[in-house]
Amino acid sequence: MPNRLQSEQSPYLLQHSHNPVDWYPWGDEAFDKARNENKPVLVSIGYSACHWCHVMERESFEDEEIAAFMNEHFVCIKVDREEHPDVDHIYMDAVSAITGSGGWPLNAFVTPDRLPFYGGTYFPPRPAYSRPSWLQVLHRMAEIWYEQPAEVTRQAEQIVTHLQQASQSILQKNTSAYTMDECAKIADDLLKRADKEKGGFGGAPKFPGTMAISYLIEHYHYTKSKPALDQALLSLDAMARGGIYDQLGGGFARYATDSNWLVPHFEKMLYDNALLISAYCDGYSITKNDQYKTVIEDTIGFVTRELKDESGGYYSAIDADSEGVEGKFYVWSLEEWKEVLQDNYILPATYFGVTEQGNWEGVNILNVKDDLGEVAARYAITVEEAKQKIVFAKEKLLEARQKRIRPCTDDKCLLSWNAMMNISLTKAGNALNDVKYIMIAEQHMKWMLEHFLVKESLYHVWKKGVAKITANLDDYSFLIQALLQLSSANGDSGYLLTASKLCEVVCKQFTDSTSGLFYFTSDFQKDIPVKKVEVYDGATPSANAVMAHNLILLGLCMENSDYIARVDTMLQSMRDNAMRYSYSFGYWAIIIQRWIKGVKTVICAGKQAADLRAEILNVYLPEVYVVTSKKEISEIPILEKRYFEDKNHIFVCSQQACSLPVSSVDDAFRLILG
Repeated sequence: MPNRLQSEQSPYLLQHSHNPVDWYPWGDEAFDKARNENKPVLVSIGYSACHWCHVMERESFEDEEIAAFMNEHFVCIKVDREEHPDVDHIYMDAVSAITGSGGWPLNAFVTPDRLPFYGGTYFPPRPAYSRPSWLQVLHRMAEIWYEQPAEVTRQAEQIVTHLQQASQSILQKNTSAYTMDECAKIADDLLKRADKEKGGFGGAPKFPGTMAISYLIEHYHYTKSKPALDQALLSLDAMARGGIYDQLGGGFARYATDSNWLVPHFEKMLYDNALLISAYCDGYSITKNDQYKTVIEDTIGFVTRELKDESGGYYSAIDADSEGVEGKFYVWSLEEWKEVLQDNYILPATYFGVTEQGNWEGVNILNVKDDLGEVAARYAITVEEAKQKIVFAKEKLLEARQKRIRPCTDDKCLLSWNAMMNISLTKAGNALNDVKYIMIAEQHMKWMLEHFLVKESLYHVWKKGVAKITANLDDYSFLIQALLQLSSANGDSGYLLTASKLCEVVCKQFTDSTSGLFYFTSDFQKDIPVKKVEVYDGATPSANAVMAHNLILLGLCMENSDYIARVDTMLQSMRDNAMRYSYSFGYWAIIIQRWIKGVKTVICAGKQAADLRAEILNVYLPEVYVVTSKKEISEIPILEKRYFEDKNHIFVCSQQACSLPVSSVDDAFRLILG
């Protein structure tokens, strides 16, 4: 018998629609019922690609006895964290404060007024792993609710007070003069955390750390610090060779469960791949390493092939499990390898480390064991011949893999993640000097504006023709950034104007007047108990840091001094944190470093303006924003009186003034770098 989740869009909620638990979706109905019946509320949060979410569902939420107890004593709400990141943020912070850790599945016990009083993550069906069973937790929470209501109230009030104070306590304004010494300290802190042998930061589990990698590359660009560049490139190389990267189909898994990048947690997320495309674009722009170009192209190929909706948007994720087994879709036995490749299996098996015994649970996760030159030498053939054998093997193996039972795809489209992908497409077009990716980004931007912007209201989720859930700060900040980057890449100032209008909305509806930063939710959203100012990087960059970036570019282009002053205030609040906790404030660190070096705008005008623009954008200049003058009268203040129909003019502008025009890119570079 299906429950209330059967009419929802989210694949994660639909996965639970036949549980015997009487699940409600997030909304007033559940909380009204809890209030009327004086019951506690269980808010259970997860996402479709979450392995342990599936485990807890099978063990507990499909169990008739456990479900009966949940239905009798609780009002149960199931939340897709990707649909409601605001809800997830609040209850994750609460559970982390209570238990000292967090994760998914996230199970929060809350009052009918939505105030959390207890919670945890995964609980087994029987006591194990030094954890009580889920049924034991349920019994204890019901007992406390009915027998100790004063304790519940006290605990909930303490937690809410903590949540209200937490985001403000991290702010520490530093008004001293900015210096590059601060940037060096950030780089040093990142290098102390770095795994200098295997790449990345920290041990297992090992996440990509894209913001840290990009920071180190930029730091090298400004300072020529070889240790910074070496660590960044070591990380990019190690991931590209490891099992975290899909050696056959392209694209990256969420993270590696080991420190060697071999064993991934096999789920693939759109945002991870978007951020990694950007990081490899940085690496390619600095080194012109063809391996990075291949990773960029193949990862975009993966996203296009496996995550693109026929209407033009990008889906959220691909599950880790297929046929109930984690990674089954991706791994190989030597026998399967031989069956597909026949007599041609030996060299590719050497290259990808495929053996009889396997490298993980008796099967093989593909990874690059030896350089192609070493493999070619071992088999006494040329590198080009070895490369052709690898290409042939990959084509045959991918064709065979496509016939397997696929993991489930989370086919909802999220605005923020789509915007990140759009930024990466634009960045790939610039870095690879390939207009094809700019054109794809243009088509995709048109799709986003048509599907997420409905009657001047911006929405967070789209699926099968329906947009819903009011957009949050992530959605606005990344969409504005995508519009700004695409405007720079193709010279269409209409995107810049749209970005400016959206930025005005953010400043009006999301501003925290106390700190000058932005709330995650708008003033109109009333369904969460605490409004939060999110400043840390998580799996994605801090939306506040992205907004600081947006305000810099719009402040310069629209000649809005209030935006520039606001950025200074925001960065003053974050700079000490970026130096102390560099990994968690990576995007802030990037913006602080650019701010110190001086963000510049470059205006291209004249008959060959498009060619000049492309030539400048193809060079790694992260502190430069390029705009194109196409008409005599412009709504973009910085373009006023900078239109020239015939003769080429390039203006290089700082925050204070613009240089006299030059006509060649080389002269422009001298001004930029001078």
